[in-house]
Amino acid sequence: MANVTPETPKLQTPRLLLRRWHKQDREPFHRMNADPHVMEFFPACLTPQESDGLIDRIEAHMERHGFGFYAAELRETGEFIGFVGMAWTPFEAHFTPCVEIGWRLGSAYWNRGLATEGARECLRHGFEALELAEVVAMTVGANVRSRRVMEKLGMTCRPADTFEHPHVPAGHVLRQHVLYRIVNERVVREKE
Repeated sequence: MANVTPETPKLQTPRLLLRRWHKQDREPFHRMNADPHVMEFFPACLTPQESDGLIDRIEAHMERHGFGFYAAELRETGEFIGFVGMAWTPFEAHFTPCVEIGWRLGSAYWNRGLATEGARECLRHGFEALELAEVVAMTVGANVRSRRVMEKLGMTCRPADTFEHPHVPAGHVLRQHVLYRIVNERVVREKE
């Protein structure tokens, strides 16, 4: 991967500011991660300590790689609404190493196209500035909302890429995940 710097840029869309995390993001993030609707396709809701640990890992990734899962706020109000961004996948599978795009928004912000809007900007940044050759996304097969965002981004899913997520306990109903991919055609052409 080329052109990655330790400086993490802020990204903007018409409605969103994607930025580094602030101390005041922690409390609304705790509430979001304790919401059973938001965490429907995860093994469990997060405690405040687990939520803080996630922010700490996200920030460490940003420090190391110059990108990550950005805190997302509404530009109009400055209100924290969740996260959108990309990170290196932290486990081994048939498709790793790779960069994953993902999002988690408070349920009050669903069905407005905000996840798609933020993810499009992250994908643009990943392909243009970071020169990533490919980006993946993953979720539980039943997570129709996230799968719809992945498809709006132009990502495609192949049945052969279905996998057992190693961070979900064996035998758990949410262990099987689908994988979506999108290729940076410009980078692929340049490598040929």
